[in-house]
This record gives sequence, C-alpha cells and structure tokens, in this order.
Amino acid sequence: MPPDLTEVGTAHREPPRPNPVDDSAAALAGLDALDTPTVQRTAWWRRALAAWLPPLVALVLFLAIWQGLWAAAFWPEFKLPAPIAVWDEFMLVVRDGSVWSILWTSVSRAFLGFLIALVIATPLGLLVAKVNVVRAAIGPLLSGLQSLPSVAWVPAAVLWFGLTNSTIYFVVLLGSIPSIANGLVAGIDQIPPILPRVGQVLGARGLSSARHILLPAALPGYLAGCKQGWAFSWRSLMAAEIIAAGPLLGIGLGAYLEEGSNFNNISKVIAAIFLILIVGVGIELLVFRPVERRVLRARGLAIGK
Repeated sequence: MPPDLTEVGTAHREPPRPNPVDDSAAALAGLDALDTPTVQRTAWWRRALAAWLPPLVALVLFLAIWQGLWAAAFWPEFKLPAPIAVWDEFMLVVRDGSVWSILWTSVSRAFLGFLIALVIATPLGLLVAKVNVVRAAIGPLLSGLQSLPSVAWVPAAVLWFGLTNSTIYFVVLLGSIPSIANGLVAGIDQIPPILPRVGQVLGARGLSSARHILLPAALPGYLAGCKQGWAFSWRSLMAAEIIAAGPLLGIGLGAYLEEGSNFNNISKVIAAIFLILIVGVGIELLVFRPVERRVLRARGLAIGK
C-alpha cells in the first residue's frame, strides 16, 4: 500500500524558524531590562534597624570589654579609668554648657577652612587635570603635600603667623587642598574622552565646559576627594589646636584634649577623644553619606533602599 503523501509531507516538514527580527527585539528588551535599575522598597523600620543596630551592638560590646578590663585592674586608674568616670567628665562640660562653645569653636573653624579649601582646590584641580604644563609642574607636589602630615606645618605656621586664627586656617588649608584637588583630577581622568568632544561640538568651551561637562562627569571622584579633604582638614585642625594653644584662640576640642593631658586627667582626655570622634562620624553620616548616596543613585550605581 503506497504511503500517505500527507503523512510523509508532515513527517519531513521542517519546524518553523523563528523570525530574526523577533529574536533581536527580544534580546534588546532583555538588555534594557538588565540596564533598568530595580528599586526595592524596604520598610523604614527595617532600614533604621539595619543602620543603627550593628553600631549599637558594637558600642555595647566595646563598653563591656572596657568595663571588664577596668574591673580586672590590669592598669592603674590614672591610665585606664572606668567608663562611668569618662561619662561623668563628659556630663560635667554638658551641665555647665561649655561643651557647646568647645564644639562650636572647632566645627566652625573646620567648616570655614573646608569651604575656603573648596574654593581654592576646585579651579586648581581643573588646571592640573586639563593643562599638561601645570600637571607636570605641580602635580607631583600636590601628591607629596597630600602625604605630608599636617602637624609638620604647625611649628612653621606659629613662627609665621603667631598664636592666631591664621595659623589654624593655614594648617587646615594645607591639609585639605591637596586631597580635594587630587580627587577632582582623578575624577576628570576617568571621564570618557568622547564627552568633552561632544561638548566642544555643542559649543561648550572653557568655563562652560568645566561647569556643564567636566565637573558633573567627575562628580563621584570629586566627592571622594572632598570627603578625604574634610577628613584631612579635621585632623589638621585638631593638630593645630593641640600645639598652637593660646588665649586668643579660645578653647576648641584640641585645646580641651591638651588641657586634660596637662592636668594628667585621663578621663578628660578620653572624653575629648570621644567628642572628636563623634563630630567626625556625625559629619560623615549627616552630610557626606546622603550626598554620596544621592549622586550614585542618580547615576544608577546605587539602588534606592
């Protein structure tokens, strides 16, 4: 019996081939889906718990170890006081209100010095990044100044300016300007070359190119340099206040720390160290961390939580 031609045709019929246009569209859609950031909303209490619980646990553990070492009496009381003694010393300056003047003296100096450093370091970083002669001339000097301890400038500043606020600000500026400028240079060096070219085609040149192309494109590196510049300025300020103490300079955190050392009051010394640490951590969490998160989120590098 001859085979059924319908069945033969059906058996040897090739499966339908996918449309290449449909495959391309599906592939592009998949790539778009990968590029699209996925925002995952987390409850506020979960965010707060994740942000505050680990530091609180670490703090409790630190205080427990400190209390245990003090109770074991490995060191005499004048070397390792009890946590409650440091707390009493801290509450002493809180009750008489002097803690606010101490904090204001140091924080206002740090912020003013940092703002002046931003004004100087930003155009300096642009020049170093875009002018080869300037980079060859002072680029290595900026790197060297960044690695130079700021405390080395204090004796020279005292001889030049005396025990005045000029000494404090001079040391703060030399501590922060190199870091801010080098951060901006690093950010500009990482910009794709096509962006400045496109800006030139669109008519952006000189200050217009720096404002609308270079600074926005280099913002992550510039922000990292600003964070490091703030850290250096804060450390420089503490070094200057410790060494260049005088009646005309008032009492800041560095002078408060040095006062505790002069009177062999270890509780005051540790309280001053904690105050310095609290200000540094607070500025990082309240100022730089939100700005950095917003910049990264705007560029799709950090998914909003």
